[in-house]
Amino acid sequence: MTIQRWLFAASVFVASFLLFLVEPIAARQLLPVLGGSVAVWMTCLAFFQSALLLGYLYAHLLARWRSQALHLALIAAGAVSATLWVTRSFIGSRSATHPVTTVFVHLGGSIGLPFILLAATSPLLQVWWARLETGQIPYRLYALSNLASLLALAAYPTLVEPNLTLRSQRILWCCGFVLFALLCITLTIKTHSVQTPPAQSALVDLPSECRAPLLPKVLWFVLPMGAAMQLSAITAYLTANVVAIPLLWILPLGVYLITIILPFQFRVTLPWRIIARFMVVLLAALAYSITKRNAIWPLWLLIVFFLVELFFACIFCHSAAIDVRPKRASEATLFYLLFAAGGASGAFLIGVAAPLLSNINLDLPIAFLAMALLLLAVNWRGTWNERLLWIVASGAMVVLVFMVRHVMVHDAIVTARNFYASLRVTEDPFSYPGTKIRTLMNGSIQHGTQIVGIDELRTTPTTYYSEDSGVGLAIRFCCSADGHDPRPRTIGVIGLGAGTIAALGRRGDRIHFYEINPAVIPIARNAFSYLRDSPAQIDIIEGDARTSLGSEDPQNFDVLAIDAFSGDSIPIHLLTREALALYRRHLAPGGILAFHISNRHVNLEPPLALLAASVGMEARRVDSRGDHSPGEYASTWMLVTDNVAFFSRPELLARAAPPVTEPGLRIWTDDYSALLPVLRW
Repeated sequence: MTIQRWLFAASVFVASFLLFLVEPIAARQLLPVLGGSVAVWMTCLAFFQSALLLGYLYAHLLARWRSQALHLALIAAGAVSATLWVTRSFIGSRSATHPVTTVFVHLGGSIGLPFILLAATSPLLQVWWARLETGQIPYRLYALSNLASLLALAAYPTLVEPNLTLRSQRILWCCGFVLFALLCITLTIKTHSVQTPPAQSALVDLPSECRAPLLPKVLWFVLPMGAAMQLSAITAYLTANVVAIPLLWILPLGVYLITIILPFQFRVTLPWRIIARFMVVLLAALAYSITKRNAIWPLWLLIVFFLVELFFACIFCHSAAIDVRPKRASEATLFYLLFAAGGASGAFLIGVAAPLLSNINLDLPIAFLAMALLLLAVNWRGTWNERLLWIVASGAMVVLVFMVRHVMVHDAIVTARNFYASLRVTEDPFSYPGTKIRTLMNGSIQHGTQIVGIDELRTTPTTYYSEDSGVGLAIRFCCSADGHDPRPRTIGVIGLGAGTIAALGRRGDRIHFYEINPAVIPIARNAFSYLRDSPAQIDIIEGDARTSLGSEDPQNFDVLAIDAFSGDSIPIHLLTREALALYRRHLAPGGILAFHISNRHVNLEPPLALLAASVGMEARRVDSRGDHSPGEYASTWMLVTDNVAFFSRPELLARAAPPVTEPGLRIWTDDYSALLPVLRW
């Protein structure tokens, strides 16, 4: 029996490790289609939760059908599907028009069946274990599966991504799936040859009147749903509003997994009365912070507060669900099925439904409200003080929802939300008399401003795009020594924002903007006047820039500005060797690439310097202090060109500095990139 137990444990561990290892690998393949938005990860999370639900449904049905032949056939089909996935690539796909559908179709067609089989393993093997041995449900196998998931999640950014290409990652994962298939086939055959003892049979097939009542089953669903809503809302809020660090989503997901491991593995009795009061304080503090737009909280403290709140909220939900879990093997798969259904519903509500239902992002306060209501429901049979505490807390969370909505719409002249972003255009008083500053916001990140009220200032390029910025210098001196050559210029810009770069155009110039978010285009055209006021000819191409450029004839750009790295995401596919080759195909002789790399948390200077050197191009960093004109911000641009004479101009000699390199970096390609080595810790 010892070998048999090791086989069970190994199968569960390998399945769960592969389950969470494949998530970042598969999601990375979608970035060339959908950009680097955090919404890609959130929608992927909704897909994975839905596929987990299908896996638990399959386990629930198979435990009753006992069709080992079906299971063996599906495992074989899953191995074939995993093998075919190694050869697939989504580079160049033009299916980003419907991004949610794109995520579900691509992931379902590539890893859908293997993922479902891996997800079904833990609940299915627990039933098989109960049939073979004591008849009791080995819930510790579920804790083991989540431990393996946590290890996979930690291993990917630290060990896998920095050392392996994407193709090598897929091959390694495919080999792991073959190992899982061999383990699972062995156990399937073994359980098929063992008859369920009569004493255990009574535990497996119980009459309906002996099964769990309706209320616990409702809790099996709504409690995991509340935890998943917390996970999705806090992950999205942290990565889009607090700190735009790639892979930050690993921290909330790791906390979420820990809150599953602890209740399943260790029956720890927590001081819930103290924790309940602590939760009220946490919710109140976080509620205050989001109504104040995080302006007065230290960054590290805000992240810690959100993660601590997530920990206590999720461990409450999971512990409460486990307290009413079934004791009979006959209901084990139903418990996991409803548990997964709740998780999938919570992720779907926040990651998919919310952007479709509201043009204002209220995900976080609604998740807080749902948690307060769950705490009220679970503690309803407690003392009157506990009941009153959560009645007041629930009422306060209702007020919070309306307060956050007021903050979001206050001074906002436009609000819009879709898969890619939650956008607002605000208008506030400016320092110059008789003027106001109009700002395009994505969460708490500014994507462009314009001074309105005075015609002379209205056409002034602001924020990161002033005439003395890196892109301003590149456009001014790209085609002449004095910056006054009347020859028309052709300029490409990846990332529209408010359309500020259009203010740098002259009569006769052509400026092509490439924008992946369709909601940004009408805002730039109507809420801001840069595009209307520009004397240049303006064209806007909707869709991922790399996909669009790949389908166009050479544009002969004098300057191509890549302005996609200072916001809430890092679209790596725009910084690879293959992307650089595409940009060079569209450059005129002596043309200039201008990369906007202003970012507090990611140092893109070394990988860009390495990329430029690999093709024999010159690269220089241009810093702007942001104090030369109204509304100008400090910015950092990397200018890359094969025109060596460009950097010898006096204006560039004083401003352009050789880039700082980082030893040990590898050139980023479509098949390899690693953000961890260039994070600013």
